[in-house]
Amino acid sequence: MTESTTARLGTISREGDSVVLRYTRDLAHPPEKVWRAITESEHLKAWFPADIIGQRVEGASLRIAFWPEAIEQAGDEIEASGLDLDDAVLPGTLLTWDPPRVFAFTWDSEHLTFELAPTDAGTRLAVTVRATEPGPRGFASTATGYHVCLDALVASLDGDDADIFDATRIEELEAAYGRLV
Repeated sequence: MTESTTARLGTISREGDSVVLRYTRDLAHPPEKVWRAITESEHLKAWFPADIIGQRVEGASLRIAFWPEAIEQAGDEIEASGLDLDDAVLPGTLLTWDPPRVFAFTWDSEHLTFELAPTDAGTRLAVTVRATEPGPRGFASTATGYHVCLDALVASLDGDDADIFDATRIEELEAAYGRLV
């Protein structure tokens, strides 16, 4: 595994009944640009497996609808989680909406929080995922999935079209996260 990959591994801890995944990325973009990338459909499609549909008001019900491309790429895993691929939508709730600082929501058994802080070079993005149940292939796979999504976010913001979904790289990441679980 490359140094750039291992240097950006998230952390995994247990807090009560939850497994908590934490990731930090320092981005060379202002918070407003990062905020749009993590909250607007046309930008989400570049890095997140699903659209986040619903009012941007705390307490609002959300529909988390998987993109057709995500279903094509990870359909087996999505289906293994119990979703019907013909209607791959999960319910969610918007927990925090504080532009451009904090965006938090639930989907399925996960609680995601995105925190943005301005830095001299751009933005520090901290992402916390609290999960009470593992994905169909376990927490190491879940951690790898979020890691790859964040790499796709960085690539999208930077205008880089690198192949972040390389199978060998994903296997290496899953093994690295497996050692942390």
